[in-house]
Amino acid sequence: MSSTIEVHNPATGEPVGTYPVHTADDVRAAVERARAAAGWWDSLGFAGRRKRLDAFRGVMARRMHQLAGIVHQEMGKPHSDAALEIAMILDHVAWASRNAEKVLGRHKLKSGALTLHLAGTVEYRPLGVVGVIGPWNFPVATPLGSIAFALAAGNTVVFKPSEYTPGVGAWLVDAFNQVVPEHPVFQLVTGDGSTGAALCRAGVDKIAFTGSTATAKRVMATCAETLTPMVAECGGKDALIVDEDANLDAAVEGAVWGGLANAGQACIGTERVYVHQKVYSAFLEKLTAKVSDLRAGADTAAKIGPITMPSQIGVITGHISDALTRGGKVVAGGGETVGQVVQPTVLVDVPDDAPANQEETFGPTLTVRSVSDIDEAIRLTNASRYGLGATVYAGKRARDIASRIRSGMVSVNAVFANAILPTAPFGGVGDSGFGRIHGADGLREFTYPHSVVRQRFRPPLALTTFDRDDKTDTLLTKIVALVHGRG
Repeated sequence: MSSTIEVHNPATGEPVGTYPVHTADDVRAAVERARAAAGWWDSLGFAGRRKRLDAFRGVMARRMHQLAGIVHQEMGKPHSDAALEIAMILDHVAWASRNAEKVLGRHKLKSGALTLHLAGTVEYRPLGVVGVIGPWNFPVATPLGSIAFALAAGNTVVFKPSEYTPGVGAWLVDAFNQVVPEHPVFQLVTGDGSTGAALCRAGVDKIAFTGSTATAKRVMATCAETLTPMVAECGGKDALIVDEDANLDAAVEGAVWGGLANAGQACIGTERVYVHQKVYSAFLEKLTAKVSDLRAGADTAAKIGPITMPSQIGVITGHISDALTRGGKVVAGGGETVGQVVQPTVLVDVPDDAPANQEETFGPTLTVRSVSDIDEAIRLTNASRYGLGATVYAGKRARDIASRIRSGMVSVNAVFANAILPTAPFGGVGDSGFGRIHGADGLREFTYPHSVVRQRFRPPLALTTFDRDDKTDTLLTKIVALVHGRG
C-alpha cells in the first residue's frame, strides 16, 4: 500500500500535489488531540466561537479566488463556478455562528396539569469530536455544511477530505488555524478509504459522511463496530417537473443548470425531467437550443469542466449507450468523450426502467419525458429508491405538487434552492441517506439534548410515592377524566 496519494488535474492529467495516507495510528492521535482541545473550544461559549468562525469566514472571503484555484486544479470545475461555491457556503457559515445560541441554548420547558410543580429546561450540548468525511464534487461547500455547524455547536473536528481534493481540505484547515492557533480544534487527515475507515474507528462521537450510497453502507458498517452514530448525505436521482402553466424559459434555464452545472456531478443535480404534454414540444425546443450552445472542455472558455473521477466516465457513457439501445434518442449533444471531458447530452424516449432513469449517472446528461398529467409526473418522480431532492416549475399548483413528492427537499421555480438557503435543512430519505446538515436541524445534528427538571414546590397530589392512598388515586382518576376524557 502506498504511503502517499498523488493528485492529478482531471483536465490535463498533470500532478498538482502529493499528500500522505494517514494510518490508523495517525488518525487516533488526531482524534486524541481533538478530544483534549474540545473542552477549551466549548468553554469559549457561543459568542467566543462566533468571533473565531467570523474571522475564518473573513479569511475565506478575502482569499476566495486562491481557494477557487485549488478547487479548479484538483477537481476540474471552472474557476468561476468554484468561486460561486465558496460564496454560497459563506452565508451558511455566517448563519451557523450567529444562530447557534438561539437554536442550541437553554430553553424553558412547559408544564402540564399534573406537572405544574415542575420546571424544566433543555439545552443542546456538543457531542465532543466530530469526524467529517467529505466529497470531491463540492469540496468546500459540502464538508463545511457539516464542519461549520459542528464547530458552532462546540465540537472539535477531524476532517478527511476526498483523495481527489486533499489540497482543498488542507487550505481550509490552514485558514482556520490562522484564527484559532491555540489548540487543534480543526484538523486534517488525508488518505484513501482506509483512512476514512480509521476515522470511523478512532473514537469520534459522530461521523458526517457525504458520498455514494454504496460507500455510505460501508461507512455505516464500520461505524456500527463502535456504535458511532453518523449522518449520511448520499446520492440522488433528482427529477424536475414542468407543469403546463410554468414559465418555460425559467424551467429550461433551471433544467440546464440543474443538470449540467459542475458537469452533472451533483447529488442534487437534475437527471430526469417530466414535462406536461401540453408544453412538452415547446419546452424541448427551447432546451435543445440552450444545450446546443454549451460545450464541455478543459480550456478557460468552456462552461462545463471535465469529469473528476476517471471511473465515472464509463458509468455516464454506459447509461447513454444503454438508453440508445433501448430506443432512446439524442436530441442535443451526444456524450462525446475526449480524455475526461464528456459533452452534455439530452435524451428522449428513454424507457422508465433504463439505468439512465433509475441509477445515479453523475454526469452531464438529462432524460426528458412527456407526461399526460401531473399525477403521472409525481408517480414517476417518486418511483425511485432515492429521495434527496426535486424541483417543480409551475404556477398555481406548485405548492401542491411539491407537497406530494417523496424527498427530503423540493425547490420551486428555482434549482438548488434548498442548498442555497442557510435555514433550510439539507438531506434525503431512502437510499439518499439520513440526518440533516444546514439550518437548525444541522446544528442539532452535532449535539445531544440535555434536560434538567426541578421541583418548584410540593405537589398537591403526591403521586410518585408508595404512601399514595385510595383518596389520591380517586382524585387522580377524576383529574385525568376532566383533562383528557373529552378527547
